[in-house]
Amino acid sequence: MEIPEALTDTDTDVARTHQRTVATARSVTKKLPEVTLAFWIMKIAATTLGETAGDLFAQTLKLGYFLTTIALFAIFVVTLVVQLRSRRYNPFFYWTVILSTSTAGTTLSDFMNRDGSAKYLANGATSLGWGPQGLGLGYPTGAAILISILVIIFAVWKLTGMTFVIRDIVTFRGEALFWSAILVSNTLGTSMGDFLSDSSGLGYAGGAALVTGVLLVLLALMKAPAVPNVLLFWIAFVLTRPLGATAGDLLTKPTAKGGLDLGTAGSSAVLLTVLVGLMTYAHVQERRHRAPSGA
Repeated sequence: MEIPEALTDTDTDVARTHQRTVATARSVTKKLPEVTLAFWIMKIAATTLGETAGDLFAQTLKLGYFLTTIALFAIFVVTLVVQLRSRRYNPFFYWTVILSTSTAGTTLSDFMNRDGSAKYLANGATSLGWGPQGLGLGYPTGAAILISILVIIFAVWKLTGMTFVIRDIVTFRGEALFWSAILVSNTLGTSMGDFLSDSSGLGYAGGAALVTGVLLVLLALMKAPAVPNVLLFWIAFVLTRPLGATAGDLLTKPTAKGGLDLGTAGSSAVLLTVLVGLMTYAHVQERRHRAPSGA
């Protein structure tokens, strides 16, 4: 676009800076999804798979929480780099990072909260992988630590003056804060879900029902003008993780403990198939939305 000659050099610089900002905003905005019903279905599917896959590696394959957390955190870093380097929203990139934060969050939470006692070791095992079995902090202490970290992240985010609306995040620093919040919230959600399933007396189905009820209340509050939708989004984002944790435990744990005993491998395979199908659908929809502008 040609700049009118009447503009001063300062005005010209301001205009060009504004054009670059708008262009950058459009580019980064396309990297993040719209928050729709499909978004929440995929989030729940990804977090449930994160629970079953994390347990598959750490418990079923007996790699232990320590080694599995290190391996899964490395995978998270790789998937995050791919997402950050992407120029536009790609459902496969975005949801792969969500999945990697869920799996890493599952084993990290277990490592923080559990120990090597028999109640956490299935099938009569006496140990679980190489390294420390867990820090044994317990669910309340682990949750308190993670809540504190999450509050700090949001406080720093607030001080930067950047938006909490994910579709409007336009800077690398904003994305870094966003993904940091997601990693911690998914780890926190695992602690909350395990507490509901193991320690609250509600059991797997009861814990899932309780979280579902709270999510329905949040949905109703969206109609209340006094409650910011951004706040409701982040509360719901955190709570879908304990929903995934309790649902994952319901699928995989033995019937004697109130589960369906479908196994971590079988449950993970089914959930992965569902998630890949949803990501493929989202990818097709995204290409259709871009088609008119690219024609």
